[in-house]
Amino acid sequence: MRPAMFEHVNLTVNNPDKTAEVLCQLFNWHIRWSGPAKDDGYTVHVGSETAYLALYKPKRPVDADLDHRNLGKVNHLGILVNELDTVEKAVIALGFKTFNHGDYEPGRRFYFMLSESIEAEVVSYTIPR
Repeated sequence: MRPAMFEHVNLTVNNPDKTAEVLCQLFNWHIRWSGPAKDDGYTVHVGSETAYLALYKPKRPVDADLDHRNLGKVNHLGILVNELDTVEKAVIALGFKTFNHGDYEPGRRFYFMLSESIEAEVVSYTIPR
């Protein structure tokens, strides 16, 4: 039996279009679909042919405690890339601040806040030349 894989993850964000645009620019993803969603909301599906993020904005967002200790809270998205340094330069060029750089098994990584409540970890298993 083949192992299962993620097909999509649904995240609630403030601005699905803006978040999708950033993800397309940084990771060579594309918008697969966008339109009306649950409870009069709006969703953008962004990713590759095999997996995507569903970026959902409800009609009336609810502010919740953003503490990572909340049950069910997504701590961060881990996105695997080949060219970590190139992607970090692109992240910075888009106005994001990177932090928490690490070099430990299984690879090198850095983090940035993709939106006000979504943290992204960009990781590479590729050894720099």
